[in-house]
Amino acid sequence: MKGFINRIIENSFIDGPGNRMAIFMQGCNMACLYCHNPETQRMCNLCMVCVDNCPQGALQQANGKIEYDKTKCIMCDRCLEACKNFSSPKYIEMESDELLKIILDNEIFLDGITFSGGECTLQIDFILEVIEKVKNKTSLTAFIDTNGFTDQESLDKLVKCVDGFMLDIKALNDKVHKKLTGVSNKPILENLEFLSKTGLLYEVRYVLVEGFNDSIEDVKEISYLIKNLNDYTRLVLIPFRPFGVKTELSKLPPYSKEKYNILYNEAIKILEDRVIEKG
Repeated sequence: MKGFINRIIENSFIDGPGNRMAIFMQGCNMACLYCHNPETQRMCNLCMVCVDNCPQGALQQANGKIEYDKTKCIMCDRCLEACKNFSSPKYIEMESDELLKIILDNEIFLDGITFSGGECTLQIDFILEVIEKVKNKTSLTAFIDTNGFTDQESLDKLVKCVDGFMLDIKALNDKVHKKLTGVSNKPILENLEFLSKTGLLYEVRYVLVEGFNDSIEDVKEISYLIKNLNDYTRLVLIPFRPFGVKTELSKLPPYSKEKYNILYNEAIKILEDRVIEKG
């Protein structure tokens, strides 16, 4: 089984509990206006813009795809900035055993692995195969970082083998959600409730975007939703940052620390220590 992987962070303390290997899969089923990893959204369409904008000649078209030479790359990211397709010439196709070897080589330093994206559940079969192999050979935990816009069949398969889910809620107002992402939040909220009942909903992540989903009423609503779901899921409040954003929201300034503190304190009143600060 092969998967398309954008990048691997071998040590991360922000992608689930403990020290984790974060595996970012290529491809997404949303088009979030504030996406901080826009290069993970789409597959390469061979437009060649990245090749033309690489100052080091690290990219070239060959064998029906873009060939990436790491030895020449200086990580200037001009290729990512130039890409109008919200993709990257650097993502790779990898077999499950190749990824397993990387995980095993780092196992001694890790508490677990986390699949992220993009939207990792789009490559459900690859993920399931990797997790099965990891579970057979290690005691590492496996987490899924998802936007929740997935089908019930995929979730049913995942809950049988993973140790936790981190789910993004972009907005509770459906019209705002459609404006931010291009899709309805109805299936996401249904999946949120389903995952809550499994005992595996580790945390919900909520990015505060000025003028979209950041009123006091919005934060109270998401806080009460989490509180009424169960007694264990955390709410992570994340302030918007324009870093990496490629839409009109790139012109927004970083979220106000003063306003963030006000909203964070409102959430604490409802969820107490289940609110996680990301200042």
